[in-house]
Amino acid sequence: MSTIRLTMAQALTRYLSRQMTEIDGERLPIFGGVWAIFGHGNVAGLGEALWHERERLPTFRAHNEQAMAHAAIAYAKANMRRRFMAATTSIGPGATNLVTAAALAHVNRLPVLLLPGDIFANRIPDPVLQQIEAFGDGTVSANDCFRPVSRYFDRITRPEQIIPALTRAMQVLTDPAECGPVTLALCQDVQAEAYDYPESFFAERIWTPRRPRADRDELKAAADALKAAKKPLIVAGGGVLYSGASDALARFSAATGIPVCETQGGKSALPDDHALNMAAVGVTGTEAANRLAAEADLVLAIGTRLQDFTTGSWALFGAARKSIIGLNVQPFDAGKHRALPLVADAREGLVELADAIGNWKAPESWTDNAKAGKAEWQKEATKATAASNAALPSDAQVIGAVQRTLGSDVILLHAAGGLPGELHKLWQAGAPGSYHAEYGFSCMGYEIAGGLGAKMARPDQEVVVMVGDGSYLMLNSEIATSVMLGLKLTIVLLDNRGFGCINRLQMATGSQSFNNLLKDSRHETLPEIDFVQHAASMGAIATKAPSIAELETALAQAKANTRTTVVVIDTDPLISTGAGGAWWDVAVPEVSERAEVRTARANYDERRKQQRVGE
Repeated sequence: MSTIRLTMAQALTRYLSRQMTEIDGERLPIFGGVWAIFGHGNVAGLGEALWHERERLPTFRAHNEQAMAHAAIAYAKANMRRRFMAATTSIGPGATNLVTAAALAHVNRLPVLLLPGDIFANRIPDPVLQQIEAFGDGTVSANDCFRPVSRYFDRITRPEQIIPALTRAMQVLTDPAECGPVTLALCQDVQAEAYDYPESFFAERIWTPRRPRADRDELKAAADALKAAKKPLIVAGGGVLYSGASDALARFSAATGIPVCETQGGKSALPDDHALNMAAVGVTGTEAANRLAAEADLVLAIGTRLQDFTTGSWALFGAARKSIIGLNVQPFDAGKHRALPLVADAREGLVELADAIGNWKAPESWTDNAKAGKAEWQKEATKATAASNAALPSDAQVIGAVQRTLGSDVILLHAAGGLPGELHKLWQAGAPGSYHAEYGFSCMGYEIAGGLGAKMARPDQEVVVMVGDGSYLMLNSEIATSVMLGLKLTIVLLDNRGFGCINRLQMATGSQSFNNLLKDSRHETLPEIDFVQHAASMGAIATKAPSIAELETALAQAKANTRTTVVVIDTDPLISTGAGGAWWDVAVPEVSERAEVRTARANYDERRKQQRVGE
């Protein structure tokens, strides 16, 4: 056997650089690169190894460890999980800063390879700088935090262990059912240790997505249930996009007359103007979709994990004899809430289900009812997003301005706060993947870093990031990275001077406005934050729009700019679109001195009676 002597870190980077994929007939490296912030735990070992592979495996420097991992995750999402990235840090805070991003990737089923440095395997210099010492367990390090938020976790304590670890890592990163974050904790002394690796380990390998076909019995059961339905509804999740099943879904809906609604992850599976796309479903849904969800006697849930925002905390799907078919590549999701599981790739499953039901169609009255509901909702949405001369416009009015100026061809990216609720129901998505939401983990701070990752994946497309002031203040450092890399973003910053979304929820559950808006928080002096100067100091083009009309002018200019542009607009923290959304289970105190809380609790108890308990 022919071997080559390398350090463990050199073997790792060489292996990563030789893993390939094939997309539309083009062979591409499956790793788009490695994000790195170096410290004593990875600079000498992995840092040196990355330098050797810098042409085949680009290394990118970021300003915050969590942010660079968010960028890597967004890159994978924008690539529909077909390509992904790695991120490396030193031990200590650099490593633990990755944990939030790992949890985000875990929840959203997105691939990312995390390579935090670790303590010395030989333990001779213990305790080293930044080392966590567990008094009762000498094997524990800070990286054990990654265990519950990784699909696969390994600690490399000998150089040859990287061979099976990387093999397993690639299996997880490319498997449609297991897909999620992989953490390989790299002991810093082992990174620099040499081993005679087999040359065959570094041969190029092409990884393509597996497409499991449906079980024959599960397919028959699903087809029989569908043909018995009088009011069927499709819920399209992110799995539709990751499978590349948008065309198959469009054909299936058109052939059967079944209306489609979309989760946050599934939005843009069908274009907004598709006749049977009812758009958003659930807590942040449209009236068109939620009315059908409440009446449907069968739900075909495709590629969705049926999160509480989708199901209205399991109070939305109210029909007494409702059936659910779970078409999902992951059995865990396919069988949720006693669904009839149809474990298969979304695209292949739809094709096989179409063949199994033949010429069956939903009742014409149900299809016509759906179309009429969509037309009514579009009128409501147009009112909500119309231009306004208000001193403080609503989020919906800002969304309308962005849509009118930039159209549906851009990639629209957002995450936590009030914007997901408004964008899910109001944004008119165009092509598959043009709507990029991180609402599985609802992680404030994802937006700008995520926009950077999406732009790296789709450099020829305009990426528009919509972000609130609270989220911006949490994590904005990658504005500087976007300028440094020449990757232009258009960032629309909505300043409502606080956490407006959670403030509205606080008041809706009967509490006094408290500790969410800046003015309601303990303070001596309210800060006058100049977001324009702040963004400009990081190299962005920045401006403030005093009105919706001036916002549209600024956005038109931003489209022509070649550098990251930040447009700031003040908004009203109290206004949100009331129409459409379903109930969400947020527990209200049973006992309170406030009459408003007691009233809210009574309403809460009534709504809980609608939940599908035990399903």
